[in-house]
Amino acid sequence: MSACAPPPSASLPASGPHRTSLRVRYAETDAMGVAHHAVYPVWFEVGRSDLMRDLGLSYAEVEEQGYFLMLTDLNVRYRRAARYDEELTLLTHIAEVRSRTLRFGYELRGPGSELLASGHTAHIVTDHSYRPQRLPETLLNRLREQVPHGTDRTEPGQPEANI
Repeated sequence: MSACAPPPSASLPASGPHRTSLRVRYAETDAMGVAHHAVYPVWFEVGRSDLMRDLGLSYAEVEEQGYFLMLTDLNVRYRRAARYDEELTLLTHIAEVRSRTLRFGYELRGPGSELLASGHTAHIVTDHSYRPQRLPETLLNRLREQVPHGTDRTEPGQPEANI
């Protein structure tokens, strides 16, 4: 999203995924009016940032505390092209929380709630020198509250990946 684009509207429901409303802009499409594949990860970032902000954990505030969420994996499964001027809904959820890693899941829906794309991103927590760090328990607990029960490994005593 460019700096001159109007902010997307976002909402954090009491339960379920975070919703962000988007509209496909002309600059995001090719000559046939189809959204370019490279814009989907940008939309995922918008949803992820909005989710974190609505949880009271904006990226800026997390970084001010000395923690950075570096992208380690990105997956997008394209199902149908988004087209110029379509109104889209991006559903974002926190799929997995570990002391040093986070995983977010995404569903991009078009008119009539048609699934256009789905995907996930994985992130490692680092300090400003890119060394892996553990998030403080207060942040971990806040994030773990958002993981749908029974969907992923979020319990504190589980083994960590070797990073």
